[in-house]
Amino acid sequence: MEPIAPSHFAGGCACGAVRYECTSAPTAMVNCHCRDCQRAGGAGSSPTVVVLRVDFRLSGEQPKYHESISDGGKTASRAFCGRCGSPLFASSSGRTDFVGIRAGSLDDPSWFRPTADVWTASAQPWDLLHPDTRKYQRSRTT
Repeated sequence: MEPIAPSHFAGGCACGAVRYECTSAPTAMVNCHCRDCQRAGGAGSSPTVVVLRVDFRLSGEQPKYHESISDGGKTASRAFCGRCGSPLFASSSGRTDFVGIRAGSLDDPSWFRPTADVWTASAQPWDLLHPDTRKYQRSRTT
């Protein structure tokens, strides 16, 4: 039986300085293949759990942020731990009601099941995409 996404979950950085929790189930689970996510995470894609910002809470130390302008002209803000450097979550000025949590930062990432690959136009040839996920050349909203 496939794991079901919980309606309450938590996570944080590798050293434990930055913690977060979410009090609602994810609205989406995707793998993002944009070049910014590739660079920020050092991988071919970013496994991302999308949640409502209103249900997302930080605790512990405040993360550091790096902002960049996306291909769509929006400001992407990526959070990471200032102590250990772990990538944690991101948000966009184009979709301010949502936060994209890095699945690897979850306390229990075993339930993560992406249903889509986004920004596949930037996907690396060595990063194999699962055949069962929907594919979007850009974002799911364009």
